[in-house]
Amino acid sequence: MQQYFAIDNWGLLIAVLMVCIAAGVSALMKLGVAKSLLWATARSLVQLLAMGFILEYVIRAQNVWLVIGLIVVMLVAAAQITMSRAKGIPKGLVPLVLLSLAVTMLLMLALVGELVIRPNPWYSPQLIIPLTGMLLGNTVSALALGLSRFFNSMRERYEEVNTLLALGATPWEAAKPSITSSITLGLLPSIAMLASSGIVTIPGMMSGQIIAGQNPVNAAKYQFVILAAVSALTLLADSIILALVYKRCFISYDRYFVPPARDSVSTLDRIRRQAAERANRGPESAGE
Repeated sequence: MQQYFAIDNWGLLIAVLMVCIAAGVSALMKLGVAKSLLWATARSLVQLLAMGFILEYVIRAQNVWLVIGLIVVMLVAAAQITMSRAKGIPKGLVPLVLLSLAVTMLLMLALVGELVIRPNPWYSPQLIIPLTGMLLGNTVSALALGLSRFFNSMRERYEEVNTLLALGATPWEAAKPSITSSITLGLLPSIAMLASSGIVTIPGMMSGQIIAGQNPVNAAKYQFVILAAVSALTLLADSIILALVYKRCFISYDRYFVPPARDSVSTLDRIRRQAAERANRGPESAGE
């Protein structure tokens, strides 16, 4: 089973035309997403082709430092994407997100790469780099969802948290319900994927290997390993990042304080804005 169906430039053009038609329908319906859809499509095509050329060079070179360098770049990009997707979170979390991603990713790569698949050499780029991309792609969404849920939950539980602290609860005990619900929410997509794989859907890695002409049973084994690793990585990454950030909601003497979101307007900025508006209205009202 080595037959492989390559996609030529005409195939890519037809795929782009399908998106253009969808964007045209969106414009006619005035959905407001036509430009975003076209921009995302162009960006995706350029990024995927660029990664393809980079991977082709790295695989051909078989250099461990190129593999490590590419993984570092992917980790930094994953941290930035996580911060951009998460809503309602405070500033200054990039180092913590990067740390949690790096620790969990290295652990999963060591377990999956060296104990399950056991490639030779151990840094085999055709395995390690795609594996890193698949694990990070799923973990980024779970981390962003978990962080957003945690800080929103802590704001919603303002009275409850203050009551718990007044009754002698520690910051961990007061924040635990929000931490638990955030981790659970982040795990739901992985659990749903595990439950539906093979019956409702044929996931991406298994489909890709089958299309590439590999044995379907071996493809199924690879896919199960990836799904299991994604679930474990999601739980570990969410747990580590929330264990690191929950204290941001408390200040000295265990007082409760949720830091403002990055996109929120501070009190000082609001006062300055109101003062400027009053100053602008002053000459007009005087003339009247």
